[in-house]
Amino acid sequence: MKQSALLLANEHFQTVYAKSTHGLVRGPSRWPIAGVVDASCAGCDAGELLDGTRRNIPIFPSVADALSACDPPPTHCVVGVATVGGVLPESLRQSLEDAARAGMTLVNGLHHLLSEEEPEIARLVAENGGEIVDIRKPPKAKNLHFWSGKILELDVPRVAVLGTDCALGKRTTTGFLRQSLEAAGYRAEMVFTGQTGWLQGYRHGFIFDSCPNDFVCGELEHAILTCAADTQPDVILLEGQSSLRNPSGPCGAEFLLSGAASGVVLQHAPGRPCYEGLEDEGCRIHSLESEIELMALYGVPVWAVGIHTEGLDEQTAEEHRARYEDKLGIPVVLPIRDGVDRIAAALVEHLNLQPTAGR
Repeated sequence: MKQSALLLANEHFQTVYAKSTHGLVRGPSRWPIAGVVDASCAGCDAGELLDGTRRNIPIFPSVADALSACDPPPTHCVVGVATVGGVLPESLRQSLEDAARAGMTLVNGLHHLLSEEEPEIARLVAENGGEIVDIRKPPKAKNLHFWSGKILELDVPRVAVLGTDCALGKRTTTGFLRQSLEAAGYRAEMVFTGQTGWLQGYRHGFIFDSCPNDFVCGELEHAILTCAADTQPDVILLEGQSSLRNPSGPCGAEFLLSGAASGVVLQHAPGRPCYEGLEDEGCRIHSLESEIELMALYGVPVWAVGIHTEGLDEQTAEEHRARYEDKLGIPVVLPIRDGVDRIAAALVEHLNLQPTAGR
């Protein structure tokens, strides 16, 4: 049977919590996307609603409607949201049960493991010949790696795409950069570190926040070394997670130190005053300038900035972009609007990359 996937974004498609759905709609994806489930915007094309680009991916009000409309019906049902704490939204439970009754493979990227914490869903899957794939199920320690230091001998340069907060388009910008560099004649590879990168089918990486802390640095190193050995790239792009100073989950030093990044592309949202989900606590995001200074203390420079336009109209976003570029003296772009060719050119210059065809 030809495989395809239905994405569950129930009531979340037009929020930052549907970033897995957004990534798969933009592509790439392990499976062709048959549609999205979200009753709040049913009838729309997912691509047009996301960024104005029609991709012929319909949004259905329910799993039942999708199964009736698609021929052949989709084989996989993907939880396309990433919630705070990784909990299962109640709005998705009925959809998952309907998909299980239809014999679909349930693919879940939440910390809430369907195979262990949802006995009714697991029963329906077993009775109807389906399967549960819990992407964030912690791996066994015997299969993990400690940091060895071998990465310090690796000649292939690494660039980390980090952010001043969660959900700022780090993975999207990383993917755009890979495409831009490839189009310019360079072999660029991406090391994914989140569930969406796995869903998109990237070959090298690991699920950062499902890995026991003792092994995070070693797994990052192992993914980079394996990527370099398998593909002989000109540059490896590292998908970052969270931010250096997000109090609910500080992250980033691993990419700078254990991943030995040569430079950073930094994502920032000028219109977001507080860390995502910490508005009630008043945890304000530190300034872009101070984040750049902090990374410099780690010994790693920021070479370019990508602006996330959440909460900004187009004119205000452009004003922020121009102001930051003038003040910082480095390329500052709106990746969704402008693409990332200017950032790619900066990486080529800083790393003195030579086109693969010319070597």
